[in-house]
Amino acid sequence: MVIGIDCSTTGCKAIAWNKEGKAVAEGRATYPLLQLQTNWYEQDASQWWQSTCNAIKQLLAQIDKKQVEAVCITHQRETFVAVDNEGKAVRNAIVWMDKRSRKQVNFLAEKIGAEEINQLTGKPNSMTPSLPKIMWLTENEPETVARTYKFLDVHGYLVYHLTNNFRTSLASADPMGVMNMQTNSWADDLLTGLGLNTGQFAELVPPGSIIGYVNQSAATATGLPQGLPVIAGAGDGQCAGLGANAVGNNRAYLNLGTAIVSGIISNDYLVNSAFRTMYAPITQSYFLETVLLGGVFTINWFVEKFANDLRGSNLNLSPEEILETAAAELPPGADGLMLVPYWNQVMNPYWDASASGITIGWTGTHGREHLYRAILEGIAFEQRLVGDGVMAAMKQKFSEYVVMGGGSRSNLWCQIVADITGVPVVRSQTTEATCLGAGILAAVAVGWYADINIAAASMTGTGSRFTPNSQNQAIYEKLYTEVYKPLFPTLQPLVQRLADLTQA
Repeated sequence: MVIGIDCSTTGCKAIAWNKEGKAVAEGRATYPLLQLQTNWYEQDASQWWQSTCNAIKQLLAQIDKKQVEAVCITHQRETFVAVDNEGKAVRNAIVWMDKRSRKQVNFLAEKIGAEEINQLTGKPNSMTPSLPKIMWLTENEPETVARTYKFLDVHGYLVYHLTNNFRTSLASADPMGVMNMQTNSWADDLLTGLGLNTGQFAELVPPGSIIGYVNQSAATATGLPQGLPVIAGAGDGQCAGLGANAVGNNRAYLNLGTAIVSGIISNDYLVNSAFRTMYAPITQSYFLETVLLGGVFTINWFVEKFANDLRGSNLNLSPEEILETAAAELPPGADGLMLVPYWNQVMNPYWDASASGITIGWTGTHGREHLYRAILEGIAFEQRLVGDGVMAAMKQKFSEYVVMGGGSRSNLWCQIVADITGVPVVRSQTTEATCLGAGILAAVAVGWYADINIAAASMTGTGSRFTPNSQNQAIYEKLYTEVYKPLFPTLQPLVQRLADLTQA
């Protein structure tokens, strides 16, 4: 067996995978997301390690640990922590969804240029990468930076605690937005120009290589055998693509998770404002990736704020299941209610930190089931928008979306995505494709398979398939082209003015 560890925004899971890609055992542990003030999100990094240890212990209690051949980490991206020379956090980690660095993003655009940043790092200039938040620290907490030995991504932090090495994977550091994507190295000139240096970051190694070995203290803390190989992993989006076997034949992956992440593999380094370019966990390959930060996050917000009374109902169903049943009875277009799902700003294609959610069409006939369906449709409309942008840049069509993540369990949502995008949707065999991607990297590293492509084909599979319904597709086509696509660009100046008048 190999163990994939997924350290996400809400918790850590450890899953043992066999050679067929079947989950043999798992352990899970959660940790909180701290919101210190509006739009500031942090976490106690020590809880990443504690939860990782707890999850691994749960897993090992179910199996013979002598059968474990390697461990590999995937993780929430862009989140970073400042640590001292013993790997201890000198302050809370700043999470990917944090929005305190608007001033720094504007400074980067003026000093370096948005196009130059995009070409160098593969990432359009925005608040999501780590760089503007590190700049915020240098300006607002210089004493923190003075005590900082390394700025580590989540992967680098866990690797240190497992191996005592300050190392991380190219495909884990990449989302931080401080790498030269064409030289596979830290962007020295960029960092120097901002008063930083490459020595403040971890050593880089290729994904899929041995990054170190479990040391004695980590073996005691986790129960893993001392000397077990630790394999360099990749960010959760890239591992999800691998775990869905979206590595050829024009297949795109679509993770219906806290954020909505989709991508397709490219052998060429392409840069475009329609997407961000990430290292794929396959040599000399990239994932062209789109991200909507408010995915299942928006659904969870809706349930918490407007449907909490459905919890503990006599129907033995979750609030989401009750709402979905009601929403499924509604026609395409939710009886005239439409939603733009920018609950947590917008990245591609607009890269607008001031963007916010928009809902139009309200009448007295609408209930919460209409809004619930409008959320599902709005996210699918947005996927159509960004997916079309990627396909145009690549000059090729997606053959299908391989979906995973919690949202993929919804038949209604999968069908809506197929109907709106016009792309068939097929479920990944496992909703844990992200963790499986880490397992695939480990499987190749220990010699189970000759290469990543063979491993991905051997360890993955698909389930239910949803093909576009031509009648629904015709309705959605008009709604998309005539209303949704022009909606945000039309209102963008007013949304920006609203933000200017109400946000500090």
